Amino acid sequence: MRISTQTLFETGAARLSELQSGLARTQQQISSGRRVLTPADDPVAAARALDITQSQSINAQHGVNRQSAKSALGAVEGTLSGVTALLQDVKTTVIAAGNPTLSDTERGFMATELRGRLDELLGMANSRDALGNYQFSGFQTATPAFSKDPATGAVRYDGDQGQRLIQVDSARQMAVSSPGQAVFQGGGQDMFATLNALIVQLETPGTAGLDATLATANGDLDLALNNVLTVRASVGSRLQEIDALDNAGEDRKLQYSQELSELQDLDYAQALTQLSQQQLTLEAAQKSFVKTSGLSLFNFL
Repeated sequence: MRISTQTLFETGAARLSELQSGLARTQQQISSGRRVLTPADDPVAAARALDITQSQSINAQHGVNRQSAKSALGAVEGTLSGVTALLQDVKTTVIAAGNPTLSDTERGFMATELRGRLDELLGMANSRDALGNYQFSGFQTATPAFSKDPATGAVRYDGDQGQRLIQVDSARQMAVSSPGQAVFQGGGQDMFATLNALIVQLETPGTAGLDATLATANGDLDLALNNVLTVRASVGSRLQEIDALDNAGEDRKLQYSQELSELQDLDYAQALTQLSQQQLTLEAAQKSFVKTSGLSLFNFL
C-alpha cells in the first residue's frame, strides 16, 4: 500500500491542528479556572450547573426580599413602639385627671396636653416607610391612612384592609404591613375617639360625667394597648422568622456554591500535568511533521 506525500502532509497537519486545539483548550481552562467551558465539554454537568445557577439567583432574590421585609417590619415595629409609649402616657394622664382637687383650669391644661398627644398619634398613624409609602393604608400606599375632620375632630380611616406581601422564600409570602383600622381602631376600641372624648370632657367646666368618662377611657386604653401589643407580637414573630429564613438561605447559598465548584472548577494539578504532556506531544509532532513534510523521491536517489 502506497501513501502519497500529500496524504502524509494532510494527516500531519490535521494532527497538529488537533494537538494545538487541545493545548489551547487546556490553557483556557487554566486561565478561567473552569473545567467546563462550553456545554459540549460535559453536557450533563453543564445542564446541572445551569439549574444550580438559576436556583442561586432565586435564592439571592429571596435574600433581597427578606431585607426589604425586615426593613418594612422594623419600621412598623418602631412606630408601634412609639404608639405604645404614647398610650401609656395617656393612661397616666387619665389617672391624674381623676384627682378631685384639680380645678377646671388644671383639667384644661391636661386637655391641651392630650390634644397634642392626639396630633402626635395621628402623625404616627400616617407615618411612611423608607420608600415613602404610608405604612398603615393597606394597598393605598400613596394615601394617608387617617384624616381628621377639622370641624368635629373625628378621625376617619381612608385606607383599605389590604396587607402588602413579599415573597421571602420559595414557599412563603409574608405580610409586611397591617391595615391601620385594625391597629388604631380595632380590638373593640378607637384610640382617636377615646382621646377626643377625654379632651371634650376635660375642657368642660365642672366634674359632671367626669368619673364615667375617665373609667370608660381607662378601659378603652387597656383594650388599645392590648391590641397594639398583639400586633407587635405578630410583627416580632415575623422578624424572627426572617432571621431563620436568612440562616437557611445562607446554608443554601453555600450548598449551591459547593455543588457548582464540584461541577465546574478545575483541578489545577491535573490540568498543569496535562498541559505539560500536551506541550511535549505537540513539540514532538511538530518535529515529526517537519521531517515527513520534507520527504520526496529525490531523498532516495
